[in-house]
Amino acid sequence: MKKKKDHFRPLLPPTTTESGRFSTPWTGCATSRSCKKASKLPTIVVVGDQSSGKSSVLESLAGISLPRGQGICTRVPLIMRLQNHPNPVPELFLEYNGKVVPTDEKNIADAINLATEEIAGKGKGISNSPLTLVVKKMAVPDLTMVDLPGITRVPVHGQPEHIYEQISKIITEFITPEESIILNVLSASVDFSTCESIRMSQKVDKTGQRTLAVVTKADKSPEGLLEKVTADDVNIGLGYVCVRNRIGDETYEEAREEEAKLFETNPQLSKINKSMVGSPVLAEKLVKIQATIIVKCLPEIVRKINDKLSANIEDLNKFPKHLNSVTEAMTTFMHILGSAKES
Repeated sequence: MKKKKDHFRPLLPPTTTESGRFSTPWTGCATSRSCKKASKLPTIVVVGDQSSGKSSVLESLAGISLPRGQGICTRVPLIMRLQNHPNPVPELFLEYNGKVVPTDEKNIADAINLATEEIAGKGKGISNSPLTLVVKKMAVPDLTMVDLPGITRVPVHGQPEHIYEQISKIITEFITPEESIILNVLSASVDFSTCESIRMSQKVDKTGQRTLAVVTKADKSPEGLLEKVTADDVNIGLGYVCVRNRIGDETYEEAREEEAKLFETNPQLSKINKSMVGSPVLAEKLVKIQATIIVKCLPEIVRKINDKLSANIEDLNKFPKHLNSVTEAMTTFMHILGSAKES
């Protein structure tokens, strides 16, 4: 009598719906530890020197207020999952340390600060343990991004002496995988070639083929910006997008209007190609880049996960179906421990 084989349902490749959105008929295994080990998922990683305007860019994309203040505001990797939501009432919640914490637009900055303190401790130290923020809101782009601590070389009071090395290690870990798209936030007021974030991204992406630059504070330093973004002395393969940061008590709608007016009327900025200016352009580019990298990477990700599942099934079939003695049980248990250590 033939031994009946164990079967598992392999992961199916992604398909697209009529609207062009991706539909992945994955089971819960896609988020399991073994599957995560099997492959890395495509990610947009946001990096920038301290005070480059990184938080303002993310606020503009998400339409929410993030923590602000002196020094490093982002002390842990902040995974931002933006989801376009038909309900006029936004849904926001944080995920960390096995908890799901609901919040709202008014209290989101305080909620992030409290979660950060729980993860990284009070003070100004950093941690590589991530905090996830889910934003379901009308008119936001469908994006998943990871915001990392701003790069600083000189520790201020209360920061660890080796703060630069710690931040550098976290950033390198996130931007090294080939699946990562690097969103490099640069201030219009600086020489791009001197930016530490450029130096770090060039180490892992020498040709710039997976780096997009967003240039902030265009209204503060419009002189020479056209030449800087067209000359591309620092190899930004995915191009540049120039934006204006929200100022003071402006609403996000008012900020968008002022931004559009700036790039239409400013004598220097109006000369920049319209495909390279404005927060809406940035959002559209990021969505397209994310879709492209998903299409490129998913078949290989699915293959790796299916290979891992097959290997696990084979290992499972090696174990006896019935244990008839304590000795057999102990032998099987030790074998399982050995397999776990190897994986």
